[in-house]
Amino acid sequence: MRPTPVRHPVHQTGLQRVNDFFATSNWKPFAFQRECWRAYAVGSSGLVHSATGTGKTLAVWLGPLMSWINANRDAALWNPRQPPPAKVIWLTPLRALANDTENALRAAIGGLGIPWRLESRTGDSKQSLKTRQLRSLPTALVTTPESMSLMLTHESLLESFRGLEAVIVDEWHELLGTKRGVQTELVLARLRRLNPAIRIWGLSATLGNLDDALVSLVGANDSKSAIIVRGAKKKRMKITSILPPVIERFPWSGHIGTLMVPHVASELDHVRSSLIFANTRSQTEIWYQQLLQHRKDWAGQIALHHGSLDNRVRSWVEQGLRDGKLRAVVCTSSLDLGVDFTTVDLVVQIGSPKGAARLLQRAGRSGHQPDAESRLAFVPTHALELVELAAARDAIADGDLESRPLLSKPLDVLTQHAVTIAIGGGFDSQELLDEVRSARAYENLSNNEWQWVLDFIVRGGSSLTAYPEFHRVEIATDGRYVVSNKRTIRQHRMNIGTIVSDAAIQVRYLKGGALGTVEESFIARLNPGERFLFGGRIVELVFVRDNVAYVRRSKGNPDAVPRWLGGRMPLSSELSAALRLRLEEASQGVFRGPEMTALRPLLELQNRWSVLPKHDELLIERIKTREGHQIFVYPFAGRLAHEGLAALLAMRMARVQPITFAMACNDYGIVMQSHEEAPLEAAIDAGLFDSETVVGDILASLNATEMSKRQFRQIARIAGLIHQGMPGDRKPSKHLQASSNLFFDVFREYDPDNLLLAQSHREVLEQQLETSRLEQTLRRIERHLIVTTFPPKITPLGFPLWVDKLRERVSSETLADRIRKLQAELERYDALEIKKSMPGSSK
Repeated sequence: MRPTPVRHPVHQTGLQRVNDFFATSNWKPFAFQRECWRAYAVGSSGLVHSATGTGKTLAVWLGPLMSWINANRDAALWNPRQPPPAKVIWLTPLRALANDTENALRAAIGGLGIPWRLESRTGDSKQSLKTRQLRSLPTALVTTPESMSLMLTHESLLESFRGLEAVIVDEWHELLGTKRGVQTELVLARLRRLNPAIRIWGLSATLGNLDDALVSLVGANDSKSAIIVRGAKKKRMKITSILPPVIERFPWSGHIGTLMVPHVASELDHVRSSLIFANTRSQTEIWYQQLLQHRKDWAGQIALHHGSLDNRVRSWVEQGLRDGKLRAVVCTSSLDLGVDFTTVDLVVQIGSPKGAARLLQRAGRSGHQPDAESRLAFVPTHALELVELAAARDAIADGDLESRPLLSKPLDVLTQHAVTIAIGGGFDSQELLDEVRSARAYENLSNNEWQWVLDFIVRGGSSLTAYPEFHRVEIATDGRYVVSNKRTIRQHRMNIGTIVSDAAIQVRYLKGGALGTVEESFIARLNPGERFLFGGRIVELVFVRDNVAYVRRSKGNPDAVPRWLGGRMPLSSELSAALRLRLEEASQGVFRGPEMTALRPLLELQNRWSVLPKHDELLIERIKTREGHQIFVYPFAGRLAHEGLAALLAMRMARVQPITFAMACNDYGIVMQSHEEAPLEAAIDAGLFDSETVVGDILASLNATEMSKRQFRQIARIAGLIHQGMPGDRKPSKHLQASSNLFFDVFREYDPDNLLLAQSHREVLEQQLETSRLEQTLRRIERHLIVTTFPPKITPLGFPLWVDKLRERVSSETLADRIRKLQAELERYDALEIKKSMPGSSK
């Protein structure tokens, strides 16, 4: 609902105008909103933490508007043709949110009747608008961290930035703990340097470590005077499950849960509009097609939305949601944030969200009004995910939401930022160092690390001195660091930013427009004439030319579904802890809620054949099968930590006795298969779960060099070592990969102390293997009781792991047929065992 225009008296305070604006719209300000306005009026910075859809935007946006009204009380002097100069920068994490945010902010400007000029600036903005903004910034600008960083390369804008009154960072929890968040910290540090009185405000929901978030937002120096405003922590919320008609006692992941399509369609019949969240883009493509096949009359009423679709397609879908024309949109996290669709009254979550905060965030996309109820229906893709939902409900009720781990000193981002500032007017070394250290991510930056960054951007470091193209920054006669080479400036501006997309190529119709992007590795596997599912359509590959895959419409069944990277969301630590408590309850015969009640047969079978581990126990199952000896270990620490743990355990057991394992992991545990019996007990006695030497043993057990080389590709691009090329002349990913590999090898041989090399090793350990969480898991195991069982068959907890290992085997049978046979065999065995145990049965 758009606010009704308000007729205000000529002389009014800002608060009077706001009160009239709210009254005309039949709204009433919340206490936390008034707290924000008072804090802003006295010059404070802060962070607003409030549930999704409870009015955070107006809480921070109306402060600057009231401040301007109070300084310009005579409305008769307001001239719409002469709007005030730049006052506010609004940073949004996604450019897809910019238009929606701009509309929401404009409604308040119109409702208060003030002559502000509001515009947005993102990668999607027209070049003519960007050029005009370089001459004159609007009063308020909605932009992204990347675009804001790019504007810092224009010295002509520095005077406008000095006049800024406030910077507002939307969805700060989404940026926190990422390189884009660190980039934002550096941008804010620069703006604080240009205007020490600037006010910085952030908006956040669903976050555990608020104090860390505040320091990262306002800087280490100003955090003591900044405040955290806690708004509505809880909305009215209803989270239910759409339970399968039959709960498989031997569940497995991978069939996407599409058997539940008819049940989801039935739910959609009773709502106006819904968002159907899947965890991966591949799942969205499949679910969209399955829903259309089930309800052909919904053609034109349901749509698809994910980050690889063309911007025009996404904009059309978003407008259809606003207008209430779409019954449902199948989407990924591309619609997680900020966008206000008041027509949405139900969210459907396909599969476990892997974290309580994410579940809460997505539920809040429905009932996106302060007084409305948010409704979410959960659809499991396999039975054990019902435990995760029950655990997530517990975590939400207890307020035990996930914290965002923070990054420390990513030098690739700092290197890029230093070149940015050198282009935008230059810098004094000590002054910029002081400025950078005011950002939390770099508060512990050493003098040696800073000198390394300066040396790297001036002469390419110790190994690239002979190559002039890496002498990007010069030291002027007055000692300032500047960039004068026009090619360097142009190249830096074209490649600025820290979002490094997967190697992707555009998908276009042979005769028509763009569909979006897919990963180059996927297209490389297809032959011309093969069909694949994309954007909800069946298309046929015609040919690939100049990093564009040309396709035509097709019919029939697809030969493939694109699989994009980025869908590996591990189980959070907080949800893992709540899940272990739920399993402990079940081990004691307590089954709270519909999900646990539905799972009772499965969990009782697990307890009968093995055990349900208590929260302070580690369960290990040893089973002999036709394929060999199986060891199942259940730390419940998340997939990434388990991948590192599997390699670690295999190496440590091989120290006791030479042995080779085939392994698979999921969020719950690990399966390790060997031809001969593994020396498990001897290895436990020798320190199998020792937490002291984790990093060294991990590096020894994996091909860490190859993993670091892959991670270095991103670092090399951010640091400016490799470039994607100019528009219309983009370099193929193979060229970029070869270039980054060359730099990696050169640094290893001739510059082993290169700090970017060290960063790639560190990021592999922390981001790909989660060694910090792995160490925490091992310390937990050291305090816990190890329970080893010898089940007669694969247990319900072990079955999903067993299936994941089966995928790697070549078989003439389809995987689904093979699994059905295994399930039937296990069910028959259990039925026979129960019959034998009955009184009077013959043994």
